Formats: sequence, C-alpha cells, structure tokens
Amino acid sequence: MKLKNLISDGDKVQIYECDGKCVKLFKDPKEPKSVVLYEAITHARVEETGYDKIPSFEEVVKIDDKYAIIYQYAEGKTLERLMRENPDKIDEYLETLADIQVGINALSSAKVSRLKDYLTRSIEGLDMIDDVKKHELLTHLNKMPTHIKLCHGDLSPDNIIIGDKGIFVVDWLKAKQGNASADAAKTYLGFCLKHHTEWAEKYLKLYCTKSQTDVNYIRDWLPIVAAAQLKFKKPEERELLLTFIDIVDIHE
Repeated sequence: MKLKNLISDGDKVQIYECDGKCVKLFKDPKEPKSVVLYEAITHARVEETGYDKIPSFEEVVKIDDKYAIIYQYAEGKTLERLMRENPDKIDEYLETLADIQVGINALSSAKVSRLKDYLTRSIEGLDMIDDVKKHELLTHLNKMPTHIKLCHGDLSPDNIIIGDKGIFVVDWLKAKQGNASADAAKTYLGFCLKHHTEWAEKYLKLYCTKSQTDVNYIRDWLPIVAAAQLKFKKPEERELLLTFIDIVDIHE
C-alpha cells in the first residue's frame, strides 16, 4: 500500500486517506504488537454493540515495517472544526455532542475493558499526589456504582466527524464498559482543559437533561477522571487537574 493524503501527524501515529480507506500508521517500528491489536479488537467490539456511527474496522497490516490499522474512511469535518468556523452555532453543536454521547451510553458491552479497572490503575500509578490523596480517590471510586454501559473514554469534538454521509465517531482506543456519568465527566473535563468553561457548563446541562442524570452525580466523578488524566503528564494540564482533585468534596 502506498501512503498518500496525510490527514494528521501526531506524536505516535499518522493518519492517511488512501483509496477511500483511513490508514492509522504507528510511527515507531517497535510499537508493541499488543498495543496495536488491543486498539483493533476494542474497535471491533464496539462495532459488535450495533452502534451505527462508528467507521468499520478493516484489517491490521504492516507498511514499511510499521504496523497500521485500516478503517473505513469517514469523510467530513470534525465537530471541533465546525465549532471554530461557525461560533454562532455553538449551542447547536453542543446539543449534537450531547445527543451522540447519550446514544453511546445507552448501549452496553461486557467485552471491552472495565472503566473502574482502568481508573484504579491510573490513580495507583501516579507519582504526583501523596498516598493519602490516592486513598481518598480510590475509596471514592470504589463506592461509585459499577455499570457496563458503553463509554467512549475520550468523546470530544475532534473525535466526531460530520459529513454528507452522516456522523461518525472515531478514536475508540479508550472505550470501556462502565458508568456513563464518568464518560460525561471526562468530556466536561476536556472542555475545561481547553479553557472552554462556558461550553463545558452548557454541555453538562444538556447531557443531564437528555440523560435524566443529576448534575451532582457527574460532578462526583470529576476528581477521579481528573486524577486519571494526570497519568499523561502534560505540564499545561497539571495545575487545573490538581485543582479539580482538591476542590471537589470527597466523602469517606
């Protein structure tokens, strides 16, 4: 396969459009096979839920000694780009995002990894908070209800593509089975980290209305998902994440 039409170039992967297919190329020839296959099988398991807004998984191949995952190509613009280009339609776009998330969370999957397990490992592995704070966070996490609802894990406007053929949701690497309110809390947090606090609050209100969820229930997840986000060690996020961990009241 000859790579062409580079769409994006990230730290670890490059995305190409080739002959109507989306090629996700891992840049490191030493990328562990298990990492590549985990992403592919997670995507396939989400497809098996019957969700109709996910590009189909095609195959895993090697291109010039590098692993690549081939997906159906989702043509269109990201919701993030549309929000930049049409600021007068922000409310409409936020409502679209909320509808998409409610639709995802309405499904269930017992095959994808457990969200609580992921959050536990993420918090336990942190080296920037003390053991007392870890204990508080883990105690709080253990008390939260365990569900098997489908959670995208990173549902943000840049992972939603809108085109003439409809809406597609991409980047399912972090998909988990778990509590939908944790998934919503992660999306809310994502807006905050990009300093779109007003959008975050509007989105949260829309999601709670559409899913009939108490806003305080989602806010209860914020210290947990903020702590898990610390594992990525992004300097520009650290201060705000630590603030979310500290200001939310955690009851023993």
